[in-house]
Amino acid sequence: MKEKMNDQYEEKVLKATNGMPALILNILLSLAAIAAIIIGGVMMDTPESSFVLGVILLVVGTVWLCIPMPLLIMGLKVLKPKEALVLTLFGRYYGTLFGDGFYFVNPFVTAVNPAFGSTQSTTEQTAPTITLKTGLKDVNMDVGRKKLSLKAMTLANEKQKINDAMGNPIIIGIVVIWQISNTAKAVFNVDNFKEFLSIQCDSALRNIVRLYPYDSFGTEHEKTLRGSSVEIAEKLREEIQEKVEIAGLEIREARITHLSYAQEIAAVMLQRQQASAIVDARQMIVDGAVGMVQMALDRLNEDQIVHLDEERKAAMVSNLLVVLCGNKDAQPIVNSGSLY
Repeated sequence: MKEKMNDQYEEKVLKATNGMPALILNILLSLAAIAAIIIGGVMMDTPESSFVLGVILLVVGTVWLCIPMPLLIMGLKVLKPKEALVLTLFGRYYGTLFGDGFYFVNPFVTAVNPAFGSTQSTTEQTAPTITLKTGLKDVNMDVGRKKLSLKAMTLANEKQKINDAMGNPIIIGIVVIWQISNTAKAVFNVDNFKEFLSIQCDSALRNIVRLYPYDSFGTEHEKTLRGSSVEIAEKLREEIQEKVEIAGLEIREARITHLSYAQEIAAVMLQRQQASAIVDARQMIVDGAVGMVQMALDRLNEDQIVHLDEERKAAMVSNLLVVLCGNKDAQPIVNSGSLY
């Protein structure tokens, strides 16, 4: 039963005819109906033999303008590039109309787009509503409201506070580039595919963030949210894609747009980062200073400039390390007497 239901909503491409012949035919028949009404009205003022024919012409012309003509107009559809219409006929899936152009379809079909008017932050814009005043009733026509956009769209959810792998609360925001790949699944498998996508993005983001720490703090070969953004973004895209496959959506890209510690721990974590940076810098300075001292001693021995015993070497090493590793410039003291 479940497989049958899924097959029922597989996308079906609708092959519609060109709408221009239907439009021209509708215009010609409408003009003929107007002419029939005028002629019928004139013939009603003539003797009884022409009165009946005039009534028939008047009724036929009026009926055409009230019923068949609006139906033919309802069957005319205009699509722009990268747009589609999902059509139903008396509650059943009829097909999806693709491709830019002017088409004529069954006048009784109804376009479906449950995501119209969604409040989610996307680049898709809603279409204006136009009200046509007619002699019979007010006909509300929502221009373009039922069309599905097949363009690549952007979803930017609000920033979230999530705990990372170390339990630290962080503030993170993402942007998702997506598009509809299966119109039937997008319309019929979920209630509102835009809201469905937004909820699944939040869920996937929480699942991914809790697996990685914000920063490594000296741990080598560890993936972090700050240092491995490309790899984590790809895992995030795969996670979201798996969740929205049922809705016929394709996730083209997912990127982290904002990443920071939560306000309550931001100051402490900043001090920790500064301390880690100072330790790393000091380690680099000491490594460089030791290398320079070694090079200085080797050059003095090679050129035989001066012969130093172990005590003098220790004193020289101490002085050089103080000069090279100190935070401030060393103040030299000139010894004018003997070294001993």
